[in-house]
Amino acid sequence: MNWKAEKVVIFGGGGFLGRKLAKRLVMENCASIRSFGRTAQPELERLGIEVLRGDIRDAAAVSSACRNANLAFHTAAKAGVWGTWRDYHGINVLGTKNVLASCRNAGITRLVYTSSPSIAYDPAQDSEGVDETAPWPSSYLAHYPRTKAMAEKLVCSENGAGLKTVSLRPHLIWGPGDPHLLPRIISRARAKRLIRVGEGKNIVDMSYVDNVAEAHIKAAEALSCGTCAEGKAYFISDDHPVNLWQWLDELLQHCELMSIRKSISYRNACLLGKCCELAYSLLRLPGEPPMTRFVAGQLAHSHYFDISAAKRDLGYAPLVPQDLAFSKTVEWLRSTLLGDKA
Repeated sequence: MNWKAEKVVIFGGGGFLGRKLAKRLVMENCASIRSFGRTAQPELERLGIEVLRGDIRDAAAVSSACRNANLAFHTAAKAGVWGTWRDYHGINVLGTKNVLASCRNAGITRLVYTSSPSIAYDPAQDSEGVDETAPWPSSYLAHYPRTKAMAEKLVCSENGAGLKTVSLRPHLIWGPGDPHLLPRIISRARAKRLIRVGEGKNIVDMSYVDNVAEAHIKAAEALSCGTCAEGKAYFISDDHPVNLWQWLDELLQHCELMSIRKSISYRNACLLGKCCELAYSLLRLPGEPPMTRFVAGQLAHSHYFDISAAKRDLGYAPLVPQDLAFSKTVEWLRSTLLGDKA
């Protein structure tokens, strides 16, 4: 694939993954790179990337972002576990429809979509070594996985007739610059509000942000070669499942924070989550509940995946090994969130 001939647009370029992907594309010396998002992105502008501000629910703005491009990455989404159906559906589903329509109208030939593995398993039970052939759950406990599932179906079904598509499902994206997962863990640890859910034996996949960016690059290259990846979805991870609670304890120890000592059973966490969801819905409380049924399942059960298909069809392999990724992340946490000047 000749990256120097590629004119790329990234939807969600200001996000955690989007920024990393944009920087990686700069290294590939693309003909042009455009980032579309709702916030200012001075960091990307300094790299020579064209930045457009807009809402993915605005069809005209999305259409404008696609002009003169031939390759698109769609990493934009409303994530999290709490919010209105209108917001989740509008951004994750209707926004994806806008991207697909605009890609076709602009003559973009390839689209790499960032999905989520949460669409393909039931958080209320263990999911061990699951691959892409596993049946999806019949219902979802949160708007996020439900709307991401709807969006992935759209992306995969639109493959063909001039537009090649592929969907990637990275699990628990982490690493330096993470604005969500790790800062929340550190904040709760400092406040001594981290509580282990379940027996603490569950195994989970992680996806270091550099490795996820690499998967997106490989997916774009696969689409350019006309491989069997077209119209398919792939699990992505570091290919190194970890014990979630041991991993968190080790992270906290390296950050000189107290390890997790409190615990709650999965059953009680589910009951608490159900009560919190009901209270926040009926009373219209601000913020998000301290516990939900979806989060309880995520924290108590195993969920790791077979990435053999991504290795075979995309040529994907993690660039950064787990130990190096961990040390880089600890260094960032200590210097940025914990104020370690050493």
